This record gives sequence, structure tokens and C-alpha cells, in this order.
Amino acid sequence: MNKEFNIDHILERVGSFSRYQFMLMGFFCLINILCSLHYYSQTIISFVPQYWCLTDATANLSIHEIRKSFSHSDSDQCMASEDVKCNEWIYDYDFLYGYKSMTSEYNWICQNAWKSITGQSFYFIGSVMGTLIMGILADVYGRLKVLIAAHIFGIIGNFLTIFATNEFIFAFCRLVSGIATDNNFVMMYILVLEYISPKMRTFGLNLCIGIFYCLGSVLSPWLAVYLQNWKLYLLATIIPAIIVPSFYFVLQDSAQWLISKNKTDEALICYQQIAKFNRRQLDDKFIQDFSKTVSGINSQMKSDEEKPNLLSLFKTPRLRKLTLILFLKSMIITLNYDAISKNVEGLSEISPFTLFSLSSAAILPACVVILLFQDKIGRKAMASASLLVSGIFIGCSSYLLANRNPAVFVAIGLIIGRFFITIAYNSGAQYATELMPTIVRAQGVAATHVAGYAFTFISPYILYTATFFNAMPSLILAALSFCAAVCCLFLPETLNRKTPISLAEGEEFGRGEKFFYFACFDKAQKQNPKSTSVFS
Repeated sequence: MNKEFNIDHILERVGSFSRYQFMLMGFFCLINILCSLHYYSQTIISFVPQYWCLTDATANLSIHEIRKSFSHSDSDQCMASEDVKCNEWIYDYDFLYGYKSMTSEYNWICQNAWKSITGQSFYFIGSVMGTLIMGILADVYGRLKVLIAAHIFGIIGNFLTIFATNEFIFAFCRLVSGIATDNNFVMMYILVLEYISPKMRTFGLNLCIGIFYCLGSVLSPWLAVYLQNWKLYLLATIIPAIIVPSFYFVLQDSAQWLISKNKTDEALICYQQIAKFNRRQLDDKFIQDFSKTVSGINSQMKSDEEKPNLLSLFKTPRLRKLTLILFLKSMIITLNYDAISKNVEGLSEISPFTLFSLSSAAILPACVVILLFQDKIGRKAMASASLLVSGIFIGCSSYLLANRNPAVFVAIGLIIGRFFITIAYNSGAQYATELMPTIVRAQGVAATHVAGYAFTFISPYILYTATFFNAMPSLILAALSFCAAVCCLFLPETLNRKTPISLAEGEEFGRGEKFFYFACFDKAQKQNPKSTSVFS
């Protein structure tokens, strides 16, 4: 193989941070807004206003009088009398700024609360199905086509949800909508990761996520407040996503995927189109070097393994161990990220819209922290430390909640906890991608997300434990954060290292690294910094 040429050199020749990359990042910014609207719509349509049972005692009272005279206890909210369950309710829509949610429209509260929770759980069943199946399809048909298909499923699922009239139809619609998650984001993430200069990947990815995913998350509840109705809100999340299929005519699919499939000519066309868009000229020598390079890569992969797939990750002991750790880490981080972002309804003094928006604002500074420190302290230290600190603050908020401290202190603890779990979640996406060998990268990354979303199935039920003890969700989430922090210590560092292409390279990657090794402790790296290339 030509030692002077590798994938990073090819990218440098066609333009690694030029006009095409700026356009690609622009589309990624749009994807971040769309994905935040899609993901959190699950939470926002299910917000529950303050409510009380409609009885003779409350029938002729104003909301203000009811607030002063009645508590938020189960007896006042769910029981018409000592032995009779409530069937009609009075809702305080002022608590949600006039917004009417699906939960209040269908009275899915008290003895019917399971209907909404089950629908949310089916959303994550859909995400498991979609991530697993589409991850496999992405290695067959390419990243770009799967990205478009995922958004189409999201559009269909959310549109059908508007017309759901009972819990069974609702659960099915949420399952269809869930199929879009997480491929509606990850496939675009992979394209950006592969086509941007290694030195600018952390900057480009976290700039887009930090600003635009944060923007979409912060504005989501206020879009619902503006529209005042959950059906209109879902419709508003659908309309902008219609533009995504047009990406097929503008963006190039993954050239590295094409190379791994021995489709050298198609990969060359991708790079030529990017070079043309970036106004770069490619000479005949470049084409010759390109052909030799990719032929060498494919020859190496063919000599190492025959038709590798997801199961190939479990055939060798070390790669199997790393894969299982990535699965466990993803399960805990994804569950915590989802549950912490949704754990906004336990404080009667603060509207869930306000708390959701404030906690979502933590996304931007979290990405700034990743941008500033991930390439200095390394992926391993970033993931482990952020999970540890998140667990501490979530644990503190549970203590404050249990001891009935002022809501503002509880809210601060939850917001800081979400800040650090966001760091772990966003940095973990790049970490997992770098650890997976290129030959099975899409399937491997998809599988880690499948594990995460499968575990997130229990997220609504963890939050439901607050009906028995209001601090219980935070206690559970804090314990899980500590567990994930320890798991990260078993993973090798990827900073300043060319990550594996073949399964054989994946088996040897990071061998001999110590349990408490962190890149920031390596003086040699500071004296002789290398490229932060993700791909060989």
C-alpha cells in the first residue's frame, strides 16, 4: 500500500474543511433541530397539568380557590370519595400556560396513567427495532438512504399519532415514530464525521449539536405553548422534516462505506464531486494513488475476515469485552439522558415547560466543554468524570426533594445533573464510533444505540416510581451514573490514535492500557502531538 496516502490524505486533497463541509454542517444543524423536536415531542405531548377530582366540593370553585383549598395528594386527585375512584377532573391549564396536552384531553391520569406510559415505552421498542434494522441496512444500502428513510418514519408516526383515539392505536403510532430514532441523527453524524478534517471533527460536530440541538430543545416547549394544542404541535414538528429527502440530490453518501464494500469507482465519484464543489482540481496521480490505497485497504480487510457482521465483534475475547462494555455504557447513559430530561414534573412550584427549557439550555455549555477539553483530557476521562459528577448532583437533588427543600435548589441540582449527563451522552457517541472497526462501524454503532434504547424502555416506569416516593427516580438515576462511570474505565483511549479498520486491528486496539490511564497524563502526547484522526 502507498504509505504516503491514506483516507485522511484523500480527504485533504479534495478539501477537508471547505465549501462542501460548511454545507454539510449546515444540513447537520437542521437535522439537530428536527431530531430535538422529534425526540422531545414524546415528552411534551404527555405533560400533565395540575388537576383535581371533580366532586361536589370542587364543582363550584374557581381554579384559584381549588389551589388554596386542596392538595396534590392522591386522595384529592384520583378519588371521588374514600371508596370511589374519580372519573372526571378539573385541570389547571394555567400551570401549562394554557397548553392542552394529549394526557389531559384523554384523561390518561390516575388509574389510566399507564396508557400514556405504555405508549412512551412502545416508542422505545420502535427505536430498538429501527436502530437495529436500519443499522444493518445502512451497511447494505448506505448511510444517506437510511437517514432519509428514518425521517420518513418519523413523519408518518407523528402524523398518525394526531388521529390516535385509544391507547392501542396510540402505542402503535408511537412505535412507528420511534423507528426514526436514532438513525435520523446518527447517519448524518457519521457522514459529518467522515467528511470533515480530523482536526476539526470535534469542533464541527459539537458546534452543531451544542447550538442547534440546544436551540430545538429549548424552543420545543414554547412552540407547544404558542400553538396551545398537542396535535398542532406534532404537526409543526412534521412540516420541516419534509425537506430531508432532498438531501439525496445534494449530499454524497459515505465514501468510506463504499470503500469497505469494495465499490472503489463509486467512492472515487463521491470524492470527485466533493472536490468539484470545493473547487479543487484532482490530477491523474491522485486517482492512481487513490485506487492503490483503497485496493490495499480492501485487500487487508479480505485477508483478515470473511464477510464480517455484527456477530463478528463477539468472536474474539478482547473485542467481545469492549463491545459488551460499550453496550452497558450506552444502556445506562441513554436511560439517564432520557429520564433526566423528562424528570421535570415532580415540582408543583415550577411549570414543567420552564424546567424543561432551563435544563435543555445545559446542552450548549455541555458541548462547549466537550469542544474545549475532549481533545485535551481524552474520551475516557471525559466520559467517566462527567458520569461521576452527574451522579453526585442527581443524588443531591434526590436528597433535597426528599427533605422538601425549596424547589429552586432541587431544580438547580437536576439542571447540573443534566449538564454532565449531556457531556457523557454527546462525547459517548464519538467515543463508540471511534472504537468500532470501520468494517462493521454502522452495525456496531447501531447496536450500541439499540442496547441504549432497549434499556430506555423502563424510563417511564422509573419516573413513575415518584408516585410512591418523590425522590426515588433521582436515587435510581444517580446509582446508574456511578455504575457507568466505572464501566468507562475499562475502555481504551482513542485520542491521538488511528482507530481500527479491520476486526483484527479492533482486537489489538488499546491492548496493555492501564485501568486508570488517561490521555491527559501522557506527557509524550503533549511534547509530540499527533493528528486526532478518527479514521485510518
